[in-house]
Amino acid sequence: MPKISVEMPGELLADLDEHVGDDGKFVNRSDAIRASVRKTLDVLDEIDARHGRLNDAGDGADDGASGGDE
Repeated sequence: MPKISVEMPGELLADLDEHVGDDGKFVNRSDAIRASVRKTLDVLDEIDARHGRLNDAGDGADDGASGGDE
């Protein structure tokens, strides 16, 4: 799996951390960020579909790695 580096404001990171750990929904920050990106891409795909911007061959968003982080 490729690794990326992301700059993030401290308040956004603090908010993310409230959802990570033993008492949170996510095991770690990476898990939380992957789930958030997947959900955001799904929403963007729905918007593109409503506006007729998705091609019939697929948009490339479904790489089979969606996994179920919801």
